[in-house]
Amino acid sequence: MGIGLKVRRLALLAGMAVCASGLSAAEAAEKHKIFLSMSYIGNDWQAEAANMVKAMAAHKSLADKVDLQVQVAGPNAQRQIQQINAMVQSGAEAIVVYPISPTALNQVVKNACDKGVKVFAYDAEITEPCAYNVHIDQLEAGRVTAEWLVKKLNGKGNIIAITGVPGTSVDDQRTKAAKEVFAKYPDIKIVGEAVGMWSQAVARTELSKILATRSWNDINGLWMQVGCFTANSMQLEAGKKASELLPCAGEGSNGGRIQMLPASTEVEGAAPPYAPAGAQRISYASPPYSGALALKLAVEAIEGKDVPKTTILPLPVVTNETIKLCDEGTWAEMKAGCNVFKPSLVSNPGWFASIFSDQTPEIGLNAALVGQPEN
Repeated sequence: MGIGLKVRRLALLAGMAVCASGLSAAEAAEKHKIFLSMSYIGNDWQAEAANMVKAMAAHKSLADKVDLQVQVAGPNAQRQIQQINAMVQSGAEAIVVYPISPTALNQVVKNACDKGVKVFAYDAEITEPCAYNVHIDQLEAGRVTAEWLVKKLNGKGNIIAITGVPGTSVDDQRTKAAKEVFAKYPDIKIVGEAVGMWSQAVARTELSKILATRSWNDINGLWMQVGCFTANSMQLEAGKKASELLPCAGEGSNGGRIQMLPASTEVEGAAPPYAPAGAQRISYASPPYSGALALKLAVEAIEGKDVPKTTILPLPVVTNETIKLCDEGTWAEMKAGCNVFKPSLVSNPGWFASIFSDQTPEIGLNAALVGQPEN
């Protein structure tokens, strides 16, 4: 076979492969090849964030521009490094990444940048200077929640601390800031601590281990990166009344926020423990839309727009005084300030409710639930 014929055959095969992926050769050439690199995915937040990234890519403003491909490395930095190298070699223009470590990926990210690839980390940080980062102030999150709990306890009491995914900047910074607050109060004692992996299920397992050697009556409060919904549920299961639930500083799960509503509130689809209980709470979250915003910014950077290296998102904080039920979960409702959704709309109590941002009108409730963009 002559060289010219070989080249034509290879071109034909390449075109067939593109068509098999659902894109014509022309469409594939016009679209920006962008990868989503996920690490640990064993919790509701990660699944929801991935849904929102996919919804952003599918929105009419980006659908003709973005060819999004998703890869999952798990909690393994070396595997994530290998996958990122492969993404660069396959022609990525941008990589949106949830990094398992703030430093372990630095060299592979630097190599990617040197080849012109835009690398955007969301929620967790990458310290390599060429990377872009989109996240809340995690130190503020740890500090504000710890200060709320100390105030609730009048500076005195036994608390349990449930942390997040070890090694991530998110967990490191939140835990560091919270413990610095607790250290200022000698009468605040951490009597139980465990790694919760940002999972309601893991939080239940770890709380059960702690409670094997002490009772709820020995505990005065909880600081939990994820798990307040579960802790409240376990207390109710143990026979506590709703009015006796311990103050809990923790995540923005929808179940936890429903429990914050006054116990007399009628809510469609609610049933204990996923029901109003007047639970004493401060609820915050890394907003799951951060990855979708990172994708949107990555496209802008590819197209030559000026994008800041660091985008700090507002910390969504909800207390018993500011909890507001969404009626239908529309984007307009969220813009007006609602921050918790009826169980009839959101069946999973571990799902995260802080999904609204003025910066991402392309995505709303359906994006977080099933990966569908707004019209």
